[in-house]
Amino acid sequence: MLELAIGAIIVALIFDFVNGFNDSANSVATVIGTRVLTPLKAVVLSAAANFIGPFLFGVAVSMTIAKGILNPEDVTIYMIIGGLAGAITWSSVCTYFGMPISNSHSLVGGLVGAGIAGVGFEKLLTAGLTKVFTGIVAAPIGGIIFGLLLTALIITVFAKKRPGTVNKYFGRLQIISSTWFAITHGANDGQKTMGIIVLILFSTGFMTEIEMPLWVIIAAASAMALGTFFGGYKVIKTLGVKVARLRPYQGFCAETGGGLMLAVFAFLGIPASTTHAITGSIMGSGAARRKMAVRWGVGKRIVYAWVITIPGAAGFAIGFTYLIHLFVSV
Repeated sequence: MLELAIGAIIVALIFDFVNGFNDSANSVATVIGTRVLTPLKAVVLSAAANFIGPFLFGVAVSMTIAKGILNPEDVTIYMIIGGLAGAITWSSVCTYFGMPISNSHSLVGGLVGAGIAGVGFEKLLTAGLTKVFTGIVAAPIGGIIFGLLLTALIITVFAKKRPGTVNKYFGRLQIISSTWFAITHGANDGQKTMGIIVLILFSTGFMTEIEMPLWVIIAAASAMALGTFFGGYKVIKTLGVKVARLRPYQGFCAETGGGLMLAVFAFLGIPASTTHAITGSIMGSGAARRKMAVRWGVGKRIVYAWVITIPGAAGFAIGFTYLIHLFVSV
């Protein structure tokens, strides 16, 4: 059982790496799109901030993943492996095609699919799923509102300043806002793999109650930071350029607003999507200047990817879990 637990933890860390790889774009897209930092410098900064994030905001999100989707007593190690395989497959496919989907919801979809295949639909817990669906709705809407209001405020305050002066000032500030968003990204997304690892340890008998060891936080944070460093540049291009061409002050507002949403969700234990938060903030910030500054057609395609993420990952997880059960006596 020890070997199986180690193998499952490695799979979980691979998911964390893929998560960082896909979501690297979320925290660096705007600072690249506004030409404030080169892609390499932005990704290095984001990787360091992502590592720090999980240590600053508690472990409420990880507890939602560990015991809010399924009862830990019902979960087997084989279900976890099947769920992770489904989540990794879905995230990898979407990253390949450059779609900034939610890895958070891929993971939730994987757990849901594994739960359906392993113990039945009726065993899913509504409390945790309610938090997930609250985040699905609130993250993009809140991001749009924060991005719109912050940008409108800055436009009003600096209306009489020269554009060159404003861009230079906020270009420097955007480095701070980009770091802030990366920290909150790590705080929210970094916790999800921690919850899975704890669930692995509990289901294999190496942990008698759900708690969070320090080494789990360090391992998950490291895997996400490495994934962020090797980030998906197709997704960076989609968020940084295709959704809306932002000026530095708009990038600052988008990152600040998106980070505020993620910080609130981290404290409340809601496994929110950083992709939802930052995309909504980018749209809100772009629309504050003029509606046509946002490429709404690209936004619609991103929304379609969000809608199908949980069922898509669940479908893969159901298939993988059934396949595992064909060869293993559970």
